[in-house]
Amino acid sequence: MAEEKLLIGGQAVIEGVMMRNKSKVAIAIRQGEGNIVVQKKEYRSPSERYPFLRLPLLRGVVVFLESLVLGVQTLSISAEQALGEEEEELKGWELPLTLVVSLGAAIGLFILLPTVLMKYFRYGFEIPLLMNLGEGCLRLFIFLGYLFLISRWKEIGRVFEYHGAEHKAIACYEAGEPLTVENARKFTRLHPRCGTSFLLVVMVTSILLFSFFGWPGVWQRIVIRLLLLPLVAGISYEGIKLASKTDNIITRIIVRPGLWLQLLTTKNPADDQLEVALSSLEAVLPTDLKK
Repeated sequence: MAEEKLLIGGQAVIEGVMMRNKSKVAIAIRQGEGNIVVQKKEYRSPSERYPFLRLPLLRGVVVFLESLVLGVQTLSISAEQALGEEEEELKGWELPLTLVVSLGAAIGLFILLPTVLMKYFRYGFEIPLLMNLGEGCLRLFIFLGYLFLISRWKEIGRVFEYHGAEHKAIACYEAGEPLTVENARKFTRLHPRCGTSFLLVVMVTSILLFSFFGWPGVWQRIVIRLLLLPLVAGISYEGIKLASKTDNIITRIIVRPGLWLQLLTTKNPADDQLEVALSSLEAVLPTDLKK
């Protein structure tokens, strides 16, 4: 029944899929010998311990940071398990260092680079609003180009197949059908709550929001954009959340570009990849909701 449905999210990892609900995280990995290894652990979000973190706008920032931390941890575990080695999670200083490096690379590529490059494209329309919009379009172009290039990489393509498997498994569960490979196979590999869609909404939101802050010096622009990132994430999350709960012309317009973009970041999975995704999904479901 619809009221029994848990909200399930997930992520493709190396040779596997991570699934999570509000209290459990599971990772299913296909090892070299062909067997599926499933690891499951209890998880409690900071927003469960501190209710104020569930406030609108703020909850989007919390979800983004949680996804980043869990994503790095699960990628580390999947890399170890896919090679058939003993599990070795990032611990101590390794996790914060990896997060800082990852965030730094993303900020450098999608914030610093476009705002610095914009000085070469501004001539002829040196109006702050137009320059901000131009920088935003340049940022979006870099983002789309980045996704296109990595989608051509064979190893990343394999991860994108597991991404498609994750979406199909979740769609099968949300449709109330038994969790079998045959049932999951027929569903679309595109899902409105995908992180790819969220990132696209973040890009568009940043274009609009940054446009209201003039065109000061380059370092001032960088500081302003960094300070506004939490607000951008919060607004984007609320937009995706609203669109996933409401079906009308406006929400369909919001969702559609993200679904198109998933044509790059997902690929149709093989049956053995669907089997891995379903194994991970079942691990986070209560017994009475399985199959």
